[in-house]
Amino acid sequence: MQNFVYLLADKPEGEGLVVDSGWETGPIIDAVKKANVRVKFAVATHNHFDHTSTLSELAESLGAKVVAHQRSPVEHEISVDGGDVLALGKAEVKVIYTPGHTEDSICLYDGEDLFTGDTLFIGNCGRTDLPGGSSRELFRSLHDVILRLPPSTIIYPGHDYGDVPYRSLGEEALSNPVLSARTFAEFFGVP
Repeated sequence: MQNFVYLLADKPEGEGLVVDSGWETGPIIDAVKKANVRVKFAVATHNHFDHTSTLSELAESLGAKVVAHQRSPVEHEISVDGGDVLALGKAEVKVIYTPGHTEDSICLYDGEDLFTGDTLFIGNCGRTDLPGGSSRELFRSLHDVILRLPPSTIIYPGHDYGDVPYRSLGEEALSNPVLSARTFAEFFGVP
């Protein structure tokens, strides 16, 4: 399923978080050790198994707390909502609530980079035909929330489905049909 897992860190303070967990914890733990980071949080961008099946195991191995949206069925120690902040040393990562792919979808924004889970991919967006999905909510999340961020924001999606692994929001807004759709009718008609 070509999942991406991300490690964010405030290097001077040595504190970090992991975004989702993918299928196996070994490579993530190795990357954490190599980066010499103490992971405080293992964050679920949404409740689908391909992002959370090893999240508790990963958090336990790293001594981290599992973080998920307050509406998430994922077992977690810390509940978050849009506007909440996760502190990493002197750095802050803002939680942005972006329902649509699932009811508990969140993105993480560090002021320059946006980790979108399955809300937004390079060239497309997450599907809405699974339980808890809503095309209307996803349209609002993309157009009323994500597109209000600076165009220089770099998008890091939850899967490697695009022609590149990441891209600026400005570039994506010009090339991604789900972002260029100006009405819900246009968005809903995008293949």
